[in-house]
Amino acid sequence: MKETTTIRAELEQYIRREGITISKFGEKTGINAGTISAIINGNRPIAMLLLDRIAAGMGLEEGSLYELYIDEFIRNTAPNWRRVRPFLHRCAELNKLDCIKQVVEFMMDYLIYAPALFETAEELFSEGRFEAAAIIYKNVAESEKYQHSERLALCQYRLFTITVGDDQDENLWAATHFESFVERLGEADQLDALRDLANTYASLRRWDKVEWFAEKMAQKAKVQYEQKYGNTRKSERGREPKGPLFMYIVYSYVLRAGVWDERGDYQKALEYVSLYSDLSWVQEDTEEARRLKALCSNWAEANGYLYQLMSGSLDVIPQYVDYLEKNEGEILVGLHKIMVAANRYDFNVDHVLQHFEKQIEAFADQHAKVGTYTEQMSASLYARFLAEMACYDLNKHRYSKGMKFLLESLSYSVVLNGNPVTIKCVGLFEKYRHTATSEDKEEYKNLLGEVEYIGEVEYIHDKKDRFFSARI
Repeated sequence: MKETTTIRAELEQYIRREGITISKFGEKTGINAGTISAIINGNRPIAMLLLDRIAAGMGLEEGSLYELYIDEFIRNTAPNWRRVRPFLHRCAELNKLDCIKQVVEFMMDYLIYAPALFETAEELFSEGRFEAAAIIYKNVAESEKYQHSERLALCQYRLFTITVGDDQDENLWAATHFESFVERLGEADQLDALRDLANTYASLRRWDKVEWFAEKMAQKAKVQYEQKYGNTRKSERGREPKGPLFMYIVYSYVLRAGVWDERGDYQKALEYVSLYSDLSWVQEDTEEARRLKALCSNWAEANGYLYQLMSGSLDVIPQYVDYLEKNEGEILVGLHKIMVAANRYDFNVDHVLQHFEKQIEAFADQHAKVGTYTEQMSASLYARFLAEMACYDLNKHRYSKGMKFLLESLSYSVVLNGNPVTIKCVGLFEKYRHTATSEDKEEYKNLLGEVEYIGEVEYIHDKKDRFFSARI
């Protein structure tokens, strides 16, 4: 089609070329013949529903007339929201992102439509059409960048949520950019935003940031909790946060326990565990609240064992093993921590490894493929577990077994691109190179050849690692 053509002209040419009447085309598309005639004569605009029917009747792909529709019925006429809104939704359904961009940029010349565009973005966001929503959020945010409005902050929050993925460089940029907008959000959204920022910085291993946002979340949640359940005169409350209020307070304790775990102060971590092991102060009594309280109790039990173990308490291993048996989803996490402690404090945990021998064998099958983000996250933990197993066996002079674990761990870290396990594996191999077979050395050489960039030995930022030891 030529750029100067119109949908009306294309429709008229199609009817003539096919040698059919308007009535026949109407029967084919389910459109009244009078309506088709009015459209061809320019006496009636084309509604969104009719546009798709006309395209189908002409044997065209869905959305193939949308660019012409923008020129003919949006740009060259007065803005008509009743026409634009369904068009944006339909473009989102067909992933016609360029069409959305054209329409939104045009509509933003009329700032009166900014609220309606924002609401449309919210609808698309709730439907999971994030790319389409992001285009609108960006334009609305640009139009309000000097307004310091809550809508501007919400746009930035949504863009932050959409951006966060498996590229940690992008995640760092998104979190840093969004930080300054948190205080402009409403109370409910502030709690969710602080939680999301804390989680993002946890995945980035920026523990000072995690601590700061966790403390901020707790402060705000406690104020809101007192307003809602305290003895003071209750103020009128607006929209509630996504979860029960008590969970934001409890979650801040979980986060801060994890921070102190990473800093190696396990007694301090246990102090925070004690704060969420006793939830007698919680006043919510809904089914959801009871479910979350049970979850917190489970966290407290597991992390209590974990932090005692990491502080060197060998006696807690039987209890932790019993816990893992009842919580199969935690076995890999737990075994990894047991191996870390065993290597740090020179524990003998052969009996634990024998106990979970079948599960350990199954891990290899479960992590044979590394593709989606969830698989990458799980594979990162598995790679670290294998590295600890390698260290454990090599230290016990079980060289053949240790080398097998080491090379397998290295193969995963190479796939994960820049995982800090690479450095651990390289250090271990060089330390025990004299025990490696010629086949081991050849495989090691080939694996290192696949590493795109290792960087400074002292510090590698893990772009794929989102495991947080507090299991948040």
